Amino acid sequence: MQTQNITLTLPRQTLRQAKVVAAKRQTSVSRLMLKALEEMLAKETGYAKARVRHLTLLNHAPDLGTRGKIAVTREALHER
Repeated sequence: MQTQNITLTLPRQTLRQAKVVAAKRQTSVSRLMLKALEEMLAKETGYAKARVRHLTLLNHAPDLGTRGKIAVTREALHER
């Protein structure tokens, strides 16, 4: 995997806390950030793929016997 360095500006307290978390997990702050970004991107792309999949299913839904026409009114269904 090819990598590229970036500059990241963080508040000192946030960086200090990130270093503590990284040390507890026996990793670096860079590796910690990489993991967090990868998880976020996986969720984003997973959501997008699921959305496309479900919209495709809706557009190609099977006919449930109505042939696309509603034969009964809402009022008739909800008579009291």
